[in-house]
Amino acid sequence: MEVNGYTIEPGANLKGANLDGANLSGADLSGADLTGANLSSVSYYDFANMPDSVMENMLPFPAEYEIVTTADLSGANLIEANLSGADLSGTDLIEANLSGANLRGANLARACLRGANLKGANLEGAYLRGADLQEANLTGANLEGANLEGAKANEDTTWPEGFDPEAAGVTVRPVTFPMPRADQYWL
Repeated sequence: MEVNGYTIEPGANLKGANLDGANLSGADLSGADLTGANLSSVSYYDFANMPDSVMENMLPFPAEYEIVTTADLSGANLIEANLSGADLSGTDLIEANLSGANLRGANLARACLRGANLKGANLEGAYLRGADLQEANLTGANLEGANLEGAKANEDTTWPEGFDPEAAGVTVRPVTFPMPRADQYWL
């Protein structure tokens, strides 16, 4: 997939890439290096063109975990990336490095951020409802005005000093609970 002159593929070197406003529906950027990339206002979903077979061939699982992941950014290097206003809802960001990233006003609803490094990230006004934050590192992150209602975390999740996750509506589990991923439910 080519976007703004950049090749979008797993392991791609996209350091400093300007992908502002790009539609990355169906993109697989697992293991990509997006250090310093501008991904503001990026969208990963195109539900109008999603084949019916994708939805029909998924086994049902609890509604709180219903995630259709069309972008895989697991393990991606997004250090200091500009993701302000990006639609990352349902995106797989397992073990992604988002340290120092600007996620101001980003939509991370039901995103899987399990084991992600969000140290020093700006999540001001971000929408993280239902996100999986288990084992994520949010040390020094700015969570001012972020919506964390229904987000899931565990005792291994690291929070900014003085932040009370339960008061913010986060469900903190004592044991790691596997998060179902859409690609695990194909018939």
